[in-house]
Amino acid sequence: MTIHAGAPMPESLRHGMRAKQHPARSVPCSHCGAAAHRPCVLRTTGRQLPQPHPQRVSDWAKTTACCPDCQVTPEVPCHDEGRARTTVHARRYQEAEATAA
Repeated sequence: MTIHAGAPMPESLRHGMRAKQHPARSVPCSHCGAAAHRPCVLRTTGRQLPQPHPQRVSDWAKTTACCPDCQVTPEVPCHDEGRARTTVHARRYQEAEATAA
């Protein structure tokens, strides 16, 4: 008996199936270590969370959007008058959400 492995799912279909998930799940979580496209978990119990950690959302916004406040490009962290920020500006979140929609 021959078992045929199906063709890999095209990324366009895969993206549509993930449409119900928060777009921040497309990047790994630096807080809990969850892989890309996997839900965040509590580090103590391993329970899956319905929403991603704030640090993951910040990382996603940094990788996908330019910041209108400090005029940096994707992948570059936001700054306040030359001092690096640990999170991104609120307008960068809005820009990332507009890009994802």
